[in-house]
Amino acid sequence: MSAIPVAAPALISHVRAQIETGEDPLGVAFCSLRSPVERRPEGATYTPLSIVKPMLAWAKRAGRPDRVVDPGAGSGRFLVNAGRCFPAARLVAVEVDPLAAVLARAHLAAAGLGSRSQVLVADYRCADLRDFVGSTLFIGNPPYVRHHLVGQRWKDWLTKVAAARGLPASQLSGLHVYFFLATLEHANPGDYGVYVTAAEWLDVNYGALVRKLFVGGLGGTALHLIEPTAVAFPDAITTAAITCFHVGAQPKSVRVRRVAALTELGALDAGRSIRRERLATADRWTPLTRGARAIPDGCVELGEVCRVRRGQVTGANAFWIAGDHSGDLPQGVLFPTVTRARELYRAGRCLVDASRLHCVIDLPEDLDALEQEDRHKIEILLRKARAAGVHRGYIARHRKAWWSVGLHEPAPILATYMARRPPGFVRNLSDARHINIAHGIYPREPMSDRALAALADYLAAHTSVADGRTYAGGLTKFEPREMERLLVPSPEFLV
Repeated sequence: MSAIPVAAPALISHVRAQIETGEDPLGVAFCSLRSPVERRPEGATYTPLSIVKPMLAWAKRAGRPDRVVDPGAGSGRFLVNAGRCFPAARLVAVEVDPLAAVLARAHLAAAGLGSRSQVLVADYRCADLRDFVGSTLFIGNPPYVRHHLVGQRWKDWLTKVAAARGLPASQLSGLHVYFFLATLEHANPGDYGVYVTAAEWLDVNYGALVRKLFVGGLGGTALHLIEPTAVAFPDAITTAAITCFHVGAQPKSVRVRRVAALTELGALDAGRSIRRERLATADRWTPLTRGARAIPDGCVELGEVCRVRRGQVTGANAFWIAGDHSGDLPQGVLFPTVTRARELYRAGRCLVDASRLHCVIDLPEDLDALEQEDRHKIEILLRKARAAGVHRGYIARHRKAWWSVGLHEPAPILATYMARRPPGFVRNLSDARHINIAHGIYPREPMSDRALAALADYLAAHTSVADGRTYAGGLTKFEPREMERLLVPSPEFLV
């Protein structure tokens, strides 16, 4: 057995000293060993102490827990600080990554908290946490993982557990949604918690489950949005949300606010009050965090003059975008379509020529209306689709006719909505359709070509990434309702 290097004792002493002063050198080392790209599949984004400490300060004012649970503990950053805030509390770390769990054990032991801590190498959703008498504080940063990386077994779990509570759940949900639901499964009335997550659940369709849990069983009491300019997470540019909750509570109102810098977080007790009923009936919550805003004279919100509509989801782009597999289908079912955002960026101000676009196959719901020869060609295509399992896809199973994509009518203005740059706004002079990589902007009242061109130009010149919502990884996204909140000149000023 080789001797311990001479430098090792000095290094160990240095690491211990850092831990004693409140730093997390083990977590820093872990993030150095594994790049953000390597950590992303498990959603391992480590929370800076400038967020951890305000969350714990809130927790300390809100109660005196007998136990503290961190559902995705990482190196134990939250729990070590919680142990110092609550000297009598049992500390439970739940971590699926064995290496991170080892670091958490070492961190807790070095901080002198080993005797009252437990590190479970387990998935939080099925961890055994119920055999405990006393109050629990749930605190941490639930992992952010897109639904593509969540296995079907867990998607079925989400649907089943949510349904048992009479709630709908989308299998397009990110992993942080599962952790909110699992928390309610593990918790008892009187428990409380504070989480920091990506903020997308405030607005997206799959986030409806978290919104219902927040105003329902979780007993949400406060919501703090951290703007992406604050750089909440060093390796993930995102809009973050801190949620405070008391399980089983039904407060009349919830405190809501936005902060542009981490130094503004303070005690997590500021913010304007919004009645819980208003949150319960709103489809999107981000607009409620902005409060009333003054609209300059001569301007209106885009939604006042235009409807913004996301492109149609095909459910199977590889099949419904025409190619070698689609043979000689009749032209009446082939529609030139914008299928990639770069096609709009490449077009510049106007999309004039649709000949370079792919065609999407959009079949009528009633195939009996087709001519016999066309019907025969389409039946051949549908046999290929069934052989490829296209008819069993989620989108196909929820359409009136699984084979009918149902493209929207051509939009006068097309817009990109997700990139690391501002959206592109393009006049659609080619009558191209669009799928869900773009939004269509449809005037509510007829507008002249000149006015439409002026509107597209104004949007292109005055829209920035700050107007959208920034996700982990730096992508900025504009949901249709967010785009409708953009300020534009009143119609009379567009000519």
